[in-house]
Amino acid sequence: MKESTQTALRAAAVLGVAFGLCVTGLTAADAKNPIKDAMQKYHKAPKGTDPTCKKAGAGQASKEELAGMVAAYKAMCASKPPQGDQANWVKLCSALANATASLEKGDAGAADKYKAAVNCKTCHDEFRPAKK
Repeated sequence: MKESTQTALRAAAVLGVAFGLCVTGLTAADAKNPIKDAMQKYHKAPKGTDPTCKKAGAGQASKEELAGMVAAYKAMCASKPPQGDQANWVKLCSALANATASLEKGDAGAADKYKAAVNCKTCHDEFRPAKK
């Protein structure tokens, strides 16, 4: 292979890797808001269907849905709330993650524990900024 061809291939490879890293970095920085992601995926649903959180409280969520909820709630717990006390945020998110894990395991009384922990108003009042 000619030296100029090798140089061109190396340059193309370097540019390809650099482009891939840039795209990956931009996507990761732009798309990850654990709180918003969890709320959209597990606490909202298309009109006429129940959200996953409601199905979980009724004992109708699948193991996969419950595992996803546990992971989402743990990610929320590790994030900073938009406003309010960080320690209380961690306490409430941990309780929610633990209650959901109990549902996933099938523990006795897990549904009641989950229903108490999934109190939307408590979190929204303290941590959700007012709409403008």
